[in-house]
Amino acid sequence: MNADEKKRLAAQAALDFVVEDSILGIGTGSTVNHFIDLLAARKLRIRGAVSSSEASTERLRRHGIAVLDLNEIDDLPVYVDGADEADRDLRLIKGGGAALTREKIVAAVAQRFVCIADDSKLVEVLGRFPLPVEVIPMARAYVARELARLGGRAVWRTGTVTDNGNHVLDVHDLRIEDPVTLETQINQIAGVVTVGLFARRPADLLILAGDSGVTVLGQRD
Repeated sequence: MNADEKKRLAAQAALDFVVEDSILGIGTGSTVNHFIDLLAARKLRIRGAVSSSEASTERLRRHGIAVLDLNEIDDLPVYVDGADEADRDLRLIKGGGAALTREKIVAAVAQRFVCIADDSKLVEVLGRFPLPVEVIPMARAYVARELARLGGRAVWRTGTVTDNGNHVLDVHDLRIEDPVTLETQINQIAGVVTVGLFARRPADLLILAGDSGVTVLGQRD
């Protein structure tokens, strides 16, 4: 089974956790694209969606799914999104698609965060995937220097501007033994919008698809 087939399988498994007659949070990325397409094909009855990126918003609308502003809703039972890396405590690295800030906001609002990925994303220690950090453009060089003090090598993702109009630094050479502490440290650097560590608010469920099928980590109920 190739990687794309695994992504589709994980996305399909996530449909079981959609709460009908509610608003659904939708993330960003190739695995989420499969989820959106399958959601539309299954014709599950939802009242609409909150999206973490312009790309996902466009895809949802092409399927005729209403997209709502997060400020318009009071209750978000489920948020479905992918990850670039995950550990067994359901802590994540996200932001490869440069939507990390909006993803973090939607995850904070959601009662349940369902993460979908292929099994290659599971690691024992986070940090193999470069850690994305969204920064205010004028602070980019300063933040890079501060990240070096924390042991990372920050590389500007040239040509990338987030939906919020900011830049992304990808931090290499990290072995993240304490994700919660590092998330706090990076978020306190002046000029950082947010960091792509989802440790203070990890996933509630991690759906991993591999050659032998689907594995679900976390509390199902």
